[in-house]
Amino acid sequence: MKIKNMSTTLRIAAIYNLIWGAWVVLFPNQFFEWVGMQLPSHIMIWQGMGMVIGVYGLGYWWAAQDPLLHWPIVMVGFLGKIFGPIGFFINYMQEKVPFEFFYTLITNDFIWWIPFFLILKQAHHEKKIKWV
Repeated sequence: MKIKNMSTTLRIAAIYNLIWGAWVVLFPNQFFEWVGMQLPSHIMIWQGMGMVIGVYGLGYWWAAQDPLLHWPIVMVGFLGKIFGPIGFFINYMQEKVPFEFFYTLITNDFIWWIPFFLILKQAHHEKKIKWV
């Protein structure tokens, strides 16, 4: 993956995260209404999640300036995109969350797995990733 493509990917991820985060903070009930889920009793927790996703967007924007140098930001995002779905599936299997919540994983997590992995792979290949 070329640096220009990495930067473009991270800018798109940044814009997506900023928009998604703002949407959740400003219109916290809308997702639940669209998918027919019961509204959460503590909407502030959902809005807090929107704030965190928006902050990730800032990180991706900054990382886009030099994706290989700023690989730790990409790694943090990649790990979140792995652990989020794992957490969903664990909670779904325990019947703690309805299946409709799965829809958030498609655009928030799954579509970013390959591009983020490729950025990290390139950083590792170019010896930018130092584990100790």
